[in-house]
Amino acid sequence: MSDQRGGGRWNMPDRPRSRNYGYLRRTYGFMKPYKSKLVLFGIALAVTSGATLSIGTGLKFLVDRGLSAGSTTMLNQGLALLMGIIVIIAAGTFVRFYYISWIGERVVADIRKAVFDHILSLSPGFYETTKTGEILSRLTTDTALLQQVIGSSLSIAMRNGVALVGGVIMLVVTNAKLTGLVLLVVPLVIVPIILYGRKVRKLSRESQDRIADVGSYAEENLNAIRTVQAFVHEDIDRGFFARNVENAFSTAMRRIFARAMLAAVVIVLIFGAIAAVVWAGGRDVIQGDITPGALSAFVFYAIMVAASVGAMTEVLGDLQRAAGATERLVELLEMKPDIMPPANPRPMPATARGEVRFEDVTFHYPSRPQTAALKGLSLHVQPGEHVALVGPSGAGKTTVFQLLLRFYDPQAGVVRIDGMDLREVDPRDARARIGLVAQDPVIFAADAMENIRYGRPGASDDEVRAAAEAAAAMEFITKLPDGMKSFLGEKGVRLSGGQKQRIAIARAILRDPALLLLDEATSALDAENERLVQAALERLMVGRTTMVIAHRLATVVNADRIAVIDDGHLVATGRHEQLLASNPFYARVAALQFSADAVAAQ
Repeated sequence: MSDQRGGGRWNMPDRPRSRNYGYLRRTYGFMKPYKSKLVLFGIALAVTSGATLSIGTGLKFLVDRGLSAGSTTMLNQGLALLMGIIVIIAAGTFVRFYYISWIGERVVADIRKAVFDHILSLSPGFYETTKTGEILSRLTTDTALLQQVIGSSLSIAMRNGVALVGGVIMLVVTNAKLTGLVLLVVPLVIVPIILYGRKVRKLSRESQDRIADVGSYAEENLNAIRTVQAFVHEDIDRGFFARNVENAFSTAMRRIFARAMLAAVVIVLIFGAIAAVVWAGGRDVIQGDITPGALSAFVFYAIMVAASVGAMTEVLGDLQRAAGATERLVELLEMKPDIMPPANPRPMPATARGEVRFEDVTFHYPSRPQTAALKGLSLHVQPGEHVALVGPSGAGKTTVFQLLLRFYDPQAGVVRIDGMDLREVDPRDARARIGLVAQDPVIFAADAMENIRYGRPGASDDEVRAAAEAAAAMEFITKLPDGMKSFLGEKGVRLSGGQKQRIAIARAILRDPALLLLDEATSALDAENERLVQAALERLMVGRTTMVIAHRLATVVNADRIAVIDDGHLVATGRHEQLLASNPFYARVAALQFSADAVAAQ
């Protein structure tokens, strides 16, 4: 048995891999406002690095002046010097760790806000072709990885980078001959870093993609849990989810193996070189070419350099993963909305009348570019007019609403509200005049009060209650455990379909729009509540333009005018009785859609 959710749709081609760390530089723009803390971090880093490097000199003093000379006084002074250095390193480490961790948390919080702000501005067309789970993965997993890198890994990389450079300099100062032996191993270390580094970077990006697949699949199934269980699909979905998890695990293990191999190779090469240097240095001490203190200092610096290189290789994997994560975030931040306000938007008329005009509009959805949803459609709706849109499923009725809300722009023709071409005004200004009640109402994970207030955030509690009364919603809201303050559950899981619809209608009533769009707002209600809500809607529709996608006979009979749409074309307009007599297509649609209502009304 095959299932698209376990196949191609979920195994999308991987996006291009990061080839360098250039993307990490993009995070500097988010760090820039916190320069003062970066300066404090830099000072602490310099102090601790300098103090750490001075330990080698103190060690040399301790061995040559104290141990070798047999001087207790010099030994005590050397110990005091080392303890002072240790205190400085401890204090500097605290300051360095605190401020870089603060910067990491603050920058990631800013990035998350920037990404969320941006994705809210992206047009619905973007979400037609992009998985929500993938976006959430970027917003959470990728930003968490950046927090780890900025707040920890980057600090480790900088600290060990300074230690590496300083250690090499001190090696040369301490003994140039032995330093030459150490540097012989450098090419042997660089080659595996480059080879395995590329592999780790590739696998790191692939690992992020596979994790996104896991999140996307889980999110869709949890959001549709009733459907999953109703169709007894649990075992199949468990199998597909397990396959995605195993894919993510396999990719992660390949990445971990590559990183572990890189670390092992580097450790063998570096500490093998140190062993050789200690052997060579020991011969020089025996022969009297260098002092025991100088050899001790040299070994200390050699170990410091080796530890720094080892730490750098460990951090390298995190930096490579962060480069991939940053690329994914930058890719999202640079995504341009299809619907943008013009550079100099024209103001909407001061008086909102709700006039609507479609002028020879042709439109293709981005996900279906070969098929026109609307084909040369022209329709004029007068202010205050009540127009019902009628037609078979897929005729283009909902598309009319989508274009009025300017979720998309038509490829040809003009859509106007109150005489203004929607492409010439700020979409927010036009949408502020529209109230929408969709056939599938959206209920947020909040209480009833806040769900209704969503229609007009500045409304008072009394205005919210009045809107709920008008929508016949108070009848069931008062029966909830906490009334208006009752939590409605994620996606309104605690409500019936009709109750959700009444919450959505109350939201539209509270908005008090000039143009009301109803996708058959009473379709989910029983007869009694439909009568109550219909009465409320009729009061709401007085004095304002209303466009209704009609599925009920009562809706079209009461409309001022009916617009019949078929295959993206406006077929006819008129009253119900006129169209029954003059338009065979409408008569056929009416017979199919409204026959049950007609029987019930007899």
